[in-house]
Amino acid sequence: MTDAIRVVVADDQQVVREGLVALLGLIAGVDVIGAAANGVEAVDLVARGNVDVVLMDLRMPVLDGTQATARITADFPDVAVLVLTTYADDASIASALRAGARGYLTKDAGRAEIGAALRSTAAGQSTFDAEVSKRLIAGLTPTDQSSDGLTARETEVLRLIAQGLSNPEIAGRLFISEATVKTHINNTFAKIGARHRAEAVRYAYRKGIASDS
Repeated sequence: MTDAIRVVVADDQQVVREGLVALLGLIAGVDVIGAAANGVEAVDLVARGNVDVVLMDLRMPVLDGTQATARITADFPDVAVLVLTTYADDASIASALRAGARGYLTKDAGRAEIGAALRSTAAGQSTFDAEVSKRLIAGLTPTDQSSDGLTARETEVLRLIAQGLSNPEIAGRLFISEATVKTHINNTFAKIGARHRAEAVRYAYRKGIASDS
């Protein structure tokens, strides 16, 4: 991506919000275009356009981060949501992913990790920090091996999605066009009932298609 990633920061604590804005200002290729104190403000900023990623806290007044994520991903599907929160419990992670969050970090993350996650998320990949990944893997043991009718190629594409590869990277790995990758992804998501890549990753771990190695 040659253009700067346009980011909205959403956090109800002013000192945290201002700190994040200052921190992101130090990351090359990131442009903070707005800051929100609650979910409603975050949705309003996204509605104005020119947003690539929302860095979203979960526990906020008026409209919480999960509800705001659901609205944004439903109404503005080209905008990615990257959760940055204090909470890494199973319920918080699950609700954020169900709402459509593409990534999930805890506030222990440093500048380099946040920058990498923003770039990954903006490129269409799912990204989780180490603690969240451990919880996802622990809660999704590969005991059910049924494929839900996936073809061998669809299974391979799903495995690469779980590894964090973008569509162009999958196309290069499999020597197929990006259009063909999109077709495989659409077919796969329809078969497994996934609405976005994060749900597909969860499915891949649950079915044993992906591994934590």
